[in-house]
Amino acid sequence: MGTIVPLPIEQYLASLNRLGDPVLDDIARQGRDDAVPCIDAEVGGLLRVLAAAIGARRILEIGAGIGYSGIWMARALQPDGLLVSFEIDPARARQATANFARARIGDRANVMVGDARRLVAKVAGPFDLIFNDGDKRQHAALHDRLVALLRPGGLLVTDNILWDGEVVPGFVTAPRRLADETIAIGAYNERLVSDPRLQTTIVPLRDGVAISVKV
Repeated sequence: MGTIVPLPIEQYLASLNRLGDPVLDDIARQGRDDAVPCIDAEVGGLLRVLAAAIGARRILEIGAGIGYSGIWMARALQPDGLLVSFEIDPARARQATANFARARIGDRANVMVGDARRLVAKVAGPFDLIFNDGDKRQHAALHDRLVALLRPGGLLVTDNILWDGEVVPGFVTAPRRLADETIAIGAYNERLVSDPRLQTTIVPLRDGVAISVKV
């Protein structure tokens, strides 16, 4: 069984996701082979639906990886839309740029290489959607700036907020995650739900997704 959602339920949900995109499928395999953390297709579908629902024209992504999640979001952009992705690893940034071109979204998606704490000061808002999937220990340092970059009614979406269940004290008897990351995510979750600028709900999909709307 899965840690958050029972494995048969996860498999059933995966069976319903019949996008069948060969480029995304290949990038997902590439991520597994190279041990690069990527969202799964169910979270990708959620991002696509959220971006489409708000008519997103500008999306910011913290943690491009090799471009998998960015493709899901960029394909839901309005025709004049733009995706900006931050990636600290130059090699992964090059892979993401190449994968954006393969997915034919290179004209509306670009990667900025560097530390997100520095890059957030270099971009101008407002953004319609921000996907926060970078270093968990940076969540606290980035939070206020990310909220400021959102337009009213915009969405801040954060992945991995249940951290294999390790944010729940005593739930996991043999933790595998780094303790400082677990502590950082737990503190971030409390900050999200108590921030008066946001209305937040947590979806126990895969490793947990927080969806916050700026009021």
